[in-house]
Amino acid sequence: MPIAYIQRTRERYAEYPPYKWAVNTDAPWAPLTKPLKECRLALLSSGGFYVEGQEPFGEHDVSYRLIPMDTPVANLRIYHHGYRDADADRDPNCVLPLDRLRELAAAGVLGGLADSVVSFVMTYSPRRDLERGPTIAAELRRMQVDAALCVPV
Repeated sequence: MPIAYIQRTRERYAEYPPYKWAVNTDAPWAPLTKPLKECRLALLSSGGFYVEGQEPFGEHDVSYRLIPMDTPVANLRIYHHGYRDADADRDPNCVLPLDRLRELAAAGVLGGLADSVVSFVMTYSPRRDLERGPTIAAELRRMQVDAALCVPV
């Protein structure tokens, strides 16, 4: 079923001035230096997932949640203002492919997975969204990842 997200976005943000897209010219290109089967991979998603028991996201929330990689998908919850989450409620893997990545790691396609998934929600403020970048980057360094799969919503 198609999602009329453009119209929904226009309606949701009608009271705001036109969105000014962030343009990042400072981020360096960093090609992989080893095969994917030797890489530890992180999963980042702006799908608004959190684990039952964690604080849900709220309006204009620029925080993030760390979801342990071994979390059963049945324990995931969603708060996201930008998309209807009925499909993701039925199968979180359509937005947060935890099971698929675990399968790929078990099959040796990936060298391993980060300890946690990084989940967040985008806001209407590119400046505020970009401000959390260094903190998330520090989390990825702490988890000693080589690459990240970013799943934008």
